[in-house]
Amino acid sequence: MDRNRFPVDEWRLIETRYSSDDVGVSETLFAVGNGYLGLRGNHPEGRHAHEHGTFINGFHETFAIRHAEQAYGFAEVGQTIINVPDAKVMRIYVGDDPLDLDMSDIREYERVLDMRRGVLTRHIRWVTPAGKDVRLDVDRLVSFEENHLAVMRLTVTVVDSDAPVTIVCQLINRQDGEDVYGGAGPAAKKAGFDPRKAEKIHERVLQPQEYWQDGSRTALSYRVTQSGMTMALVADHVIDTENEYHARTSIEPDIAKNVFRVQAKAGVPTTVTKLVAYHTSRGVPARELVDRGRRTLDRAAAVGVQTLYDRQAEWIAAFWERSDVVIEGHPDLQQATRWCLFQLAQATARADGRGVPAKGVSGSGYSGHYFWDTEIYVLPFLTYTTPQWARNALRMRYLMLPAARHRAEQLNEAGALFPWRTISGEEASAYYAAGTAQYHINADVSFALGKYVRATGDDDFLYREGVDIAVETARLWATLGFWRFNEDGQPEVFHIHGVTGPDEYTTVVNDNLFTNVMARYNLRFAARVVREMADVAPEAYALMAQRLSLDPAEPDAWDAAASAMHIPYSEGLGIHPQDEVFLEREVWDLESTPPDQRPLLLHFHPLVIYRYQVLKQADVVLALYLQGNHFTDEEKLADFEYYDPLTTGDSTLSAVVQAILAAEVGYQDLALEYFWQSIFVDLGDLHHNASDGVHVASAGGVWTALVAGFGGMRDHYGELTFDPRLPKDWPSLSYTLHWRGTELKVRITRGELSLAASGGEPVEFSVRGRSYLVEPGATVRVPLAGQGPRLSGRPTISDIGESMREDGTLLSASVPTMTTTIPVVTGSQPAVADGDGDDSQLGIDS
Repeated sequence: MDRNRFPVDEWRLIETRYSSDDVGVSETLFAVGNGYLGLRGNHPEGRHAHEHGTFINGFHETFAIRHAEQAYGFAEVGQTIINVPDAKVMRIYVGDDPLDLDMSDIREYERVLDMRRGVLTRHIRWVTPAGKDVRLDVDRLVSFEENHLAVMRLTVTVVDSDAPVTIVCQLINRQDGEDVYGGAGPAAKKAGFDPRKAEKIHERVLQPQEYWQDGSRTALSYRVTQSGMTMALVADHVIDTENEYHARTSIEPDIAKNVFRVQAKAGVPTTVTKLVAYHTSRGVPARELVDRGRRTLDRAAAVGVQTLYDRQAEWIAAFWERSDVVIEGHPDLQQATRWCLFQLAQATARADGRGVPAKGVSGSGYSGHYFWDTEIYVLPFLTYTTPQWARNALRMRYLMLPAARHRAEQLNEAGALFPWRTISGEEASAYYAAGTAQYHINADVSFALGKYVRATGDDDFLYREGVDIAVETARLWATLGFWRFNEDGQPEVFHIHGVTGPDEYTTVVNDNLFTNVMARYNLRFAARVVREMADVAPEAYALMAQRLSLDPAEPDAWDAAASAMHIPYSEGLGIHPQDEVFLEREVWDLESTPPDQRPLLLHFHPLVIYRYQVLKQADVVLALYLQGNHFTDEEKLADFEYYDPLTTGDSTLSAVVQAILAAEVGYQDLALEYFWQSIFVDLGDLHHNASDGVHVASAGGVWTALVAGFGGMRDHYGELTFDPRLPKDWPSLSYTLHWRGTELKVRITRGELSLAASGGEPVEFSVRGRSYLVEPGATVRVPLAGQGPRLSGRPTISDIGESMREDGTLLSASVPTMTTTIPVVTGSQPAVADGDGDDSQLGIDS
């Protein structure tokens, strides 16, 4: 980051200078939201922007997916988040001069995202062409307490003289082309190909319903053309000034204006507060939503604007008390950590049973879809800091079960198959190889469910709703997989073919290790839960068995499949192959790949990528973390050293996992390097797409990298354990966990781990194999002898050299080109083309 423009502050993200060069990134960095409603960090002048965005979780349009060649079972209906009417616009004129950040004479500028108050502020000192000295202060919040409510407040003061001031507040339907001037906005620049961006719908999306103005209150409402969803926004405008003023209003279906003409006296401020309520529904008439908006605003008026700001600060204080992670001595990392954690709150807090979009409600990237990101990268943070939010997210999956059952049936499987990407619950991925084929999402959901229940003890949720997820996902594995029999006709090994793991650079393979390992967990978890219910909750078991038509023999079949699950292993290389044929492919030489050909997905056809040993993101390594209790330390080290040089990190989900495993196996400096890449994914725009919205899963992964990577926390088998890996220049690391109703404050130094408990029951835990018990109100201090093994450097392609495939051939590395070349054997002497050594450099296709 440019630290002159974005100085370090542990609790605030500060911008000291306006720039139009990276306006899209700054819109993301300064977005505010609550998990239901999100406002991008657009300036209130409402003109130049990468994306004038206001988004509501789950509010979407549908469209027919047009496949070049249709086949049975392909996803048919796409879904994309809608940019709902923009209420952020509050434009200023002094005399007839508008404030224009690109052209105006700005003498002072500061924009601040205050993470202790949950408020975005901006201060400007502007000298107009007529020489007027104008002070302008703006703040904006999206309420965590009142999830439908946003508040925007503008104060303008002409410091040195009297002057006419005009404040123009607008509500604008930008989704359908309206702009601040009451007409179609300029066409957006055509972007290059990028599958991560949202689909664009060129037909009208929002059909006007009821709209009106009544004094200072304004309402707009719409029905979505294809999805049939409805929405309304209702806004109040309150002016507070000792100056003389006149108010005027106007409204059309797609734009409403509240204009205040002020005769400003020198030094006398004028404040306009805009309170806006957004409500949406899957089918309630728009008029009903208008009424709901009225009630929201009436409640806000009853308590007063200042009370809304005070309650926001109280809510945020409670969030930090249970969620903060403290890195002593590194204010830059502390600022970035808190920004990431704050983004998690803004993406999840009031999702209230909806999913967690990949970009939260900060942008339109990935079309507002929900992925496996939620369960693997976000749920751990929610489970251990605010379990209710985790439960809400899991209920979203429970509510998707009817659609998931239908999808499994489409694919000739039993049980349920959760969609790879969705808003409504229906599969919306048009590319099945890297979408629907990622069956592991079933296991990911069940894994998150199991972790949640073990950490919270929430058997009530498990027995009433969660068990349905466990059973239906296990049923899918039982039919998707198949048995291979021995010569005596007895079932011997259980395989799963035709799947894609987390690594989207390798698709539709047999026995993907991650998938098999996670499916094994899923099958065992379902069997255990069903048996447990039969023993301890017979009434709940009977209801479940009837509801799901459970065959009493099913749990035994699941256990048998899990026990016989094929886990690929190469004796020759001493590693776990990512899938059955992964090691037969050529090795992609990433070290010789030019930077201008990264990320690979934007520069190479998928078929080119699929031919190579190259990873978009951690796959086997992710399995080593999530199911680490099933791998030895030696296996983890060998696997990490093999796959790390093959991993591009083209996915923002990768570096956090690599950081955790690097720390565990001993590459502690490398772990810190990966952590830096993770924590500045958006703040540093490291993947050049932060303008599309916050990478919420990466932010969740930052918490996991801190707590599980450097903090060494694991919860395998429902047992809380610690084996820290504190970076050598960190004096201490502190974080909070909630374990079965008890709050645990963990602090790690180089020589000690302390754990303080409050509330709840005594907690058993272990540190490096030794067991302890902490009572509520007590602190246990455990001496640490070092911070685990340390290995220098990083694994490289050459380290794989001299390795033999199972067929006896040596591994070689190259970069795809249109030139025929002779590959070198990695890590050994270069291959020689003509026997005299002169052509030794021909071995690398670069």
